[in-house]
Amino acid sequence: MSLTKNERATLMSMWDKIALQAESVGTETLERLFASYPQTKTYFPHFDLYQGSQQLSAHGAKVVAAVGEAVKNLDNLRGAMTKLSELHAYILRVDPVNFKFLSHCLLVTLAARFPADFTAEVHESWDKFLSILSSILTEKYR
Repeated sequence: MSLTKNERATLMSMWDKIALQAESVGTETLERLFASYPQTKTYFPHFDLYQGSQQLSAHGAKVVAAVGEAVKNLDNLRGAMTKLSELHAYILRVDPVNFKFLSHCLLVTLAARFPADFTAEVHESWDKFLSILSSILTEKYR
């Protein structure tokens, strides 16, 4: 599966808006993830996971920064995500299904924060991109 030229343009255009609110988008995405899929909290036993937590905000910023790095490296997505993939597979040993959960929560967060911008076309492009990204991040598990 690959992204079309139009999908790439759509991703980059939306990314410009997301980047301005990266930390809050990431925090809201993680809050939504932990509320909707409480089993994902098991990977953060050392974190304060309550709303407004500084640790949650910092990790949310990291998550969105990684997504931004992926958007900036659409031509070499696999290469750009290798270290992150290895970290999650070999060191953190995160259940691969969590990437799908996170992707879903990010899509919901984007739709809620950018309702005028998050058209069906934008949703489709981001859903496809996050699916590809999740697939790449779980490749090391195989």
